[in-house]
Amino acid sequence: MTDLGTRPAPPLAAAARRAAPALLGYAAVRALGLVALAVWSAARGTSPHTLLTARWDSLWYTRVAALGYGYEVRLPNGDVHSNLAFFPLLPWLERLGAAQTPLSYADAGLLVSALASLAAAWGIFAVADHVYGRRVGVCAAVLWAAVPVGVVQSMAYSESLFTALAAWALYATVTGRWVTAGALASLAGLTRPVGAAVVAAVWAAAVSSYVRDRRVRQVSYVRDAGAPPGGAGPSGRRALGMVLAPLGAAGYVLWVGHRTGRGPLGYLDVQAGWRNGFDGGYAFARFIASKFTSFPSALAGAGLVIGVALVVWLYVVGVRQRQPLPLLVYTGVVIALALCASSYFGSKPRLLMPAFPLLLPLARALARPRPGRSAAVLGGVALVSAVYGAFWLNGSGPP
Repeated sequence: MTDLGTRPAPPLAAAARRAAPALLGYAAVRALGLVALAVWSAARGTSPHTLLTARWDSLWYTRVAALGYGYEVRLPNGDVHSNLAFFPLLPWLERLGAAQTPLSYADAGLLVSALASLAAAWGIFAVADHVYGRRVGVCAAVLWAAVPVGVVQSMAYSESLFTALAAWALYATVTGRWVTAGALASLAGLTRPVGAAVVAAVWAAAVSSYVRDRRVRQVSYVRDAGAPPGGAGPSGRRALGMVLAPLGAAGYVLWVGHRTGRGPLGYLDVQAGWRNGFDGGYAFARFIASKFTSFPSALAGAGLVIGVALVVWLYVVGVRQRQPLPLLVYTGVVIALALCASSYFGSKPRLLMPAFPLLLPLARALARPRPGRSAAVLGGVALVSAVYGAFWLNGSGPP
């Protein structure tokens, strides 16, 4: 694996100038997606604003922001959908935005997602730039904007916020800023259950760093003929980062357990009410197999198989290209949690969206040709993504 770097981060102004092409490219792709959504919605007589702010999970987040926790829906089949399933950071920011501006909770959520998506694009650029260079960073940020379900980045959903926190936590990790990494991992854990992936990445990198430092100290001890090993300073910051990382997720899960009276299992009970759990991918495999019972649905089944194979292939390529350990651990956990969940099969692409290191092999390939050729490819991908996003959001959309 690529060794973790410790070079200092550039000053903010210089970093912003370096990231400017990535942020402009990202903003252009997302603007194209919103224009396509507006045109498609006008043709169908639907409201793009409603699609972005007041459907599916966005309604649950705004209810938490407005009314707090405790709301639930009992379905005819006995299932109980509780808003305790939704982690609190986005609703907290929606409530703060509504309190400090004339915006509604939903529009505050839209603003949070817009700002967070830019922060995520910057974080993705920063990670890719640090590992592979500036051109790869630009391509990675633009590719993330142009993923097929990239329109979710512009919705009042938590994916953009989570990806921003995860990307910058990973950047802090690969540059050896352990306390910052731990604090950002804790905030990511307050955003989505997949915050566990960020915690795992920070811990794996910290343990690897500890082992490497210990070997260096042992070699120095032998070379210096008995001089006591030193270098304890960074160890304290590394340990503090490891302690901070899980506090957000653990704190919310324990609070839910206390509120439900079920202790640490309370959050699992809440997820069970949504028929959501972790079964190693068995239910998803059965869902894919069921698509091959007739010809029209078999095409969808083949598409799912190809999609899963592409995800696995990109991860394997990342391993072969020796991506840094925290990126591989983070991506592996995100993939496992997304593909091995037992329900909401239509959500799989959305749940995989934070796994941005999967795009790094593609970004490296796009960074090799001349800029004009790379821009043409990215422009074509962005156009397809914009059209698909408008079609998808006006149809089944995110469940």
